[in-house]
Amino acid sequence: MRRRNLAEVAAGAVVLAVAAAFLAYAVLHSGRAGPVFGGETQTLRARFDRIDGVAPGTDVRIAGVRIGSVADARIDPQTFLAVLTLRIDASLRLPDDTSAEITTEGLFGGRYVALVPGGSERILRDGEEITITQSAVNLESLLGRFIFSATEMSQGNRQQPQQPQEGGGAPAPTPSR
Repeated sequence: MRRRNLAEVAAGAVVLAVAAAFLAYAVLHSGRAGPVFGGETQTLRARFDRIDGVAPGTDVRIAGVRIGSVADARIDPQTFLAVLTLRIDASLRLPDDTSAEITTEGLFGGRYVALVPGGSERILRDGEEITITQSAVNLESLLGRFIFSATEMSQGNRQQPQQPQEGGGAPAPTPSR
């Protein structure tokens, strides 16, 4: 009986060790470990009208590949714009006409900051600001506008029912709009 318990414990330990090894491999090779695991980073700022769903820790990506994360989000008291501080891989030399946009992974996916490098010769330095930005699109607002527009169009195209004339004649024609 005792020998069986030791065998079960040993088998459980082996399973846990293998699971830990798979987890470590997945973290190191998924791009979630950091810009360059333990590598140098640079800080950039970007201002947006809206940053719905973006908070510190949100991914920063180029072409879908994670290159950093949002380090801080605050409001500029003079302009009332949201200011994001982005911490990205320092080995990337981004042109100063790089744009930043807040986008989603899909219809119901999480949001992230997508950087689109420009073609300028001048390179953004640590602490500088990305000036070309596109704010988050509010899906609920967009859907509400679509429904309102569709309702207005269907009501505008609806013709009024024709009423029979008094005296049993043919119905009077309805004026067209």
